[in-house]
Amino acid sequence: MKVVLLNTYDIQGGAAIATYRLHKGLRKYGVKSKLLVQYKRSDDFTVVGTQGRVERILSYFRPYLDALVNRVYRNKKRELFSAALVPDFLAKKITKLNPQIVHLFWVAGGFFRVETLKNIQVPVVWTLHDMWPFTGGCHYDDECGKFKNHCGNCPILNSGKDKDLSHLVLKRKLEAWDQVPIVVVATSYWLADMAKASSVFKDKRVVVIPNGIDTDKYKPIDKAVSRQTWGLPLDKNLVLFSAFSATSDKRKGNQFLVPALESMAREGWGENTELVIIGASEPEHPANLGMKVHYIGNLGDEISQILLYSAVDVTVAPSMQENLSNTVMESLACGAPVVAFNVGGMPDLIDHMSTGYLARPFEVDDLAAGIKWVVEDKNRHGLLSQAARKSVLEKYALEKVSNQYIDLYQDILK
Repeated sequence: MKVVLLNTYDIQGGAAIATYRLHKGLRKYGVKSKLLVQYKRSDDFTVVGTQGRVERILSYFRPYLDALVNRVYRNKKRELFSAALVPDFLAKKITKLNPQIVHLFWVAGGFFRVETLKNIQVPVVWTLHDMWPFTGGCHYDDECGKFKNHCGNCPILNSGKDKDLSHLVLKRKLEAWDQVPIVVVATSYWLADMAKASSVFKDKRVVVIPNGIDTDKYKPIDKAVSRQTWGLPLDKNLVLFSAFSATSDKRKGNQFLVPALESMAREGWGENTELVIIGASEPEHPANLGMKVHYIGNLGDEISQILLYSAVDVTVAPSMQENLSNTVMESLACGAPVVAFNVGGMPDLIDHMSTGYLARPFEVDDLAAGIKWVVEDKNRHGLLSQAARKSVLEKYALEKVSNQYIDLYQDILK
């Protein structure tokens, strides 16, 4: 079976990491998979990047060209919005690779033009890593819900007009993809429900297959060894907050985590609890949370991540909207329970009061209560850690997920 996977990056970003893991899993279990990307950062010969100097130069400018039209909206929020207008070379490249199935993942950043899909002559599978494939350009809709009928007067663009860019992008998708045989894969039940409710995918087949993870690699390592390796204290409760642009991306929820930890510090928790942050360097004027903060910055290797997950007592993921978080899955795989708001794909990953704690959405007091509940009883914490690891082995092991996709491919090709 020959399959071509499409993602803007191969190993950079959450969607890329999930896609690359699946690519390796498919190849391990017999699929002739090629990963076609705009930006290749690995040296993997099975990943096809830009070829030739001209194409490499063009790939550098593509994200800027794609975002150029956004400048019309001077009051646009600082959130990702992709119009997918830039012409691409994908149809020609795909034809050369001669696949039986084309499988799309995260294809923003000027990599993919909306109209390209109708030029692909084989069945298409599209795994959703955010909401963009069925919206008018936003990647998360901030719960505006307009993608269910027709976009316009977009709150992300702050346009104030019914026939704005979001309206035009959604119209292009509806017209270009109406006759394309797309099978939509959602990695969470929340995203599946959103896709089924959308005007773009309401008549398409939608199935749920989660992201997978290598559970032989992501596994618990002795806590004392992990802490000593990172130079972290052995006698403190360690709380981990991990996300790209952890402290600056509003959707990741730092604005909820800070007051939650401040309230814990006022209750005396600051003396025996410390925060570890991945995805942000220490600012010039760091906030005083009432407890010590370890700023790790961005990590470029998996071993460092695994050691850090194993070192901490709890991971907090207070996102406002989230699909199926790699961070949450990785943390659980390494035996670290997770506290998050009960939103998006979080209930898929976290079994409330069994593998972690699902706080009431955006209630700071309940977020703090969840953190305390996870760490305050050592015996309970041990049971949570064991259940966290077991849940990933049962539902998200890479072998299981890869074979679910192979079954789907075979069903499509019947």
